[in-house]
Amino acid sequence: MTHTRFESIGAYLPSTVVTTRELVAQMSYQPPFDLEQITGIAERRVHDKRPDSLEDSFVLARRAAQDCLSRSRYAAADLDVVISASITRYHGDRVFQFEPSFAHQLARSLGATRAIHFDVSNACAGMLTGVAVLDRMIRAGVVRNGLVVSGEQITAIAETAVKEISELYDPQFGSLTVGDSGAAVILDESTSEADRIHYVELMTCSEYSHLCIGKPSDRNQGIALYTDNHQMHKEDRSRLWSRFQTDFLAKRGTTFAEEGYDYVVHHQVGSKFIRNVNNHGEKAFGTPMPESLSVVEKYGNTSSTSHFVVLHDHLRSGRARPGAKYLLVPAASGVVTGCVSATISSLEV
Repeated sequence: MTHTRFESIGAYLPSTVVTTRELVAQMSYQPPFDLEQITGIAERRVHDKRPDSLEDSFVLARRAAQDCLSRSRYAAADLDVVISASITRYHGDRVFQFEPSFAHQLARSLGATRAIHFDVSNACAGMLTGVAVLDRMIRAGVVRNGLVVSGEQITAIAETAVKEISELYDPQFGSLTVGDSGAAVILDESTSEADRIHYVELMTCSEYSHLCIGKPSDRNQGIALYTDNHQMHKEDRSRLWSRFQTDFLAKRGTTFAEEGYDYVVHHQVGSKFIRNVNNHGEKAFGTPMPESLSVVEKYGNTSSTSHFVVLHDHLRSGRARPGAKYLLVPAASGVVTGCVSATISSLEV
């Protein structure tokens, strides 16, 4: 049986830092609570807006891909497939582009001239969805390797929220938590259990898709995100992951404790969200959770790139132990959840 692995990882974070206090100070409506204290987000990175050095979604994705390729055994020309997973597809000043696909443009820009290419759209689960598709393509023998990449100029929704929030229960409050970034990962065949993706499983509860909608604002020319946070984070929604993974592991004849994860990486919505999901997990699985990795305090919610921004940061810190087993858990609009299990030994940042 063919297995896959994470062969190389890359990330790009803009240099401009905007603190939560600075962002809230721009609002005409001043919330009666401390947003930093509630979310745990102290600051986030924001793309360069200067015309001569504009960091749009495409630039963020390309720089992450170049960072990934700089440590890979593969050159761009060796890639069999390029999958782009960006939610935001800004290419140029405020130009939201659907065609040609970002994957096509990135492959051409990187020099991946022989790669097949396509975009996937699955909200904040986009990169993990790209990993799931590429994992199946390699295991099926369709391709030998490939790149999954995303660039998110997601702070455009924060700019709209700053202008439009006018009351305490405004559905755009969640837009104040986001940050810009790029992330990329190359997958190829695994020949050692020390570097292996053990499984990638995703599921969707589409009946909740109306709880988080991104679209052009009705009131200004910006793009907006409307989230029903009260309904989105209700207890039964927070338990979707643990229920799904419990059933999945039971079919494999194992348990959460027996899997022996060293680290868990949740979607970086906020520190309270991460604590709550871990608490639900401990109760459902009946065992302590592994160490929970997070960068939400310094980068905020970077949407589709969040898991790989966390993983990149962890590897760069030098704290990663070779042979550690990671559990990546998506949480995206749709509602999407799931589990990605991987042992990592040779990834270097």
